[in-house]
Amino acid sequence: MKSYRKELWFNTPNRMDLVNITPDVMDCVRESGISEGFVLINAMHITASVFINDNESGLHSDYKKWLEKLAPHAPINQYRHNDTGEDNADAHLKRQIMGREVVVAITNGDLDFGPWESIFYGEFDGRRRKRVLVKIIGE
Repeated sequence: MKSYRKELWFNTPNRMDLVNITPDVMDCVRESGISEGFVLINAMHITASVFINDNESGLHSDYKKWLEKLAPHAPINQYRHNDTGEDNADAHLKRQIMGREVVVAITNGDLDFGPWESIFYGEFDGRRRKRVLVKIIGE
C-alpha cells in the first residue's frame, strides 16, 4: 500500500467563500500514482470546512445566506467566544454545520463521484492563509 500527503493553501479575499477544489484534489490523485484507494480531504483550521455538493452558483449563494441566518457574524457581542477578543465565533459554528472533512473513493485513478458532486473548501473567517490536508492511501 502507498501513501501520499499534500497541503493545499488558500487565502480567500472575503470573510466567507466557497472554493471548488476538485481539480486540486484530482492533481493530487494523479501525483500520488494511486489508482485504487481513498482520499481524505480535511480543513486544518477550525473556522473552515471541506464538503461535497453541486458546483452551482445559486446553491452557493443559498449556502451563504442560510449559514449567515443560522450563525450571523454581527453583532459580535452575541457570542461568548468573542469575549476573548476574537470576532469569529460565527465561523466556528458555520464550520461545525458544514463539516471538517470528506473521504472519496479512488477507482481506476479517478474520484469515484456520484452525479454533480464536487469537493469544496468553505472559508468562514477568511482573508488569511489557511490549509487543507489531502491524504491518499491505496495501491
